[in-house]
Amino acid sequence: MSELLRVENLRVSYHTYAGEAQAVRGVSFTADEGGTLAVVGESGCGKSVTARAIMGLIPVPPGEIKEDSHIWYEGKDILTFSKKEWQAFRGAECSIIFQDALASLNPTMKIGKQIAETVLLHHETDKMQAWREAEGMLGKVGISDPEKRMHQYPHEFSGGMRQRVMIAIALACGPRIVIADEPTTALDVTIQADIIELLKKLQSERHMTVILITHDLGIVADMADKIVVMYAGEVMEEGTDTDLFYHAKHPYTEALLKAVPRLDMGVQELAPIEGTPPDIVHPPEGCPFYERCSHAMRLCGYRRPPAYEFGEGHRARCWLYHPLAERGGE
Repeated sequence: MSELLRVENLRVSYHTYAGEAQAVRGVSFTADEGGTLAVVGESGCGKSVTARAIMGLIPVPPGEIKEDSHIWYEGKDILTFSKKEWQAFRGAECSIIFQDALASLNPTMKIGKQIAETVLLHHETDKMQAWREAEGMLGKVGISDPEKRMHQYPHEFSGGMRQRVMIAIALACGPRIVIADEPTTALDVTIQADIIELLKKLQSERHMTVILITHDLGIVADMADKIVVMYAGEVMEEGTDTDLFYHAKHPYTEALLKAVPRLDMGVQELAPIEGTPPDIVHPPEGCPFYERCSHAMRLCGYRRPPAYEFGEGHRARCWLYHPLAERGGE
């Protein structure tokens, strides 16, 4: 698969009363055309901020994207886009499915109009044709009796149905990239599975690139080709699903895996990750996972580790893989 999107040294801060909160600190990864990239990590690790940066949705102020940050799409750095270019990019080239469908949908507007508006914004068509396309999209995302549902309001839909509406809006203009930001949050397990299966089906049909933002490695297991593990605004490890699920290298990735129940095992004792994430207003000099890591060495506390390679595309930032680590490190 060919590369479609490249995030390079992305740094995003928010200026608060307490100081500059460094939400994303030097994040880099690529997303391939037609593939699924999962960005995984605890709440507050910077994954949703990264998604919003790709969509050009960082509010300035209080947000700030640092000058040496780059997001490349088809050879263009989208962070240099004008307002008009952003309008053309959002929806038509890249769209986002937010985690809280009820908060994202307009409660005073009929569902059909909300989908049709997206079509009208990016396609040269009339209102009647946009309405027909919106109705067809509702049917494609698995909502029965779409003709009737087009005239209903968000509060008349269940949580799972509202999320399907969000997917319909995101896909209405046939974008090449879809960012799903915690798309199954607050849904029960069976509905979560339905939403993930729907995304996989639509991705296969439309050959679109999906960037899945989630804290749940269980969701990632059956969908992602590549996985990026984030912590405290940094990438800790990245690789294929096989790399991370069967050959995880970073202690944080291993800790996340131990906190997820597995179907291929019997009774399991899930292990919580002790401690709390670091203060991003005063981020640590060394590895951000240092205070919570059971393998931590003195060096980890004051020097950031480089990325060590373990094969094609599999890399992790951890001093455990320094040649001297087996002899006690520095």
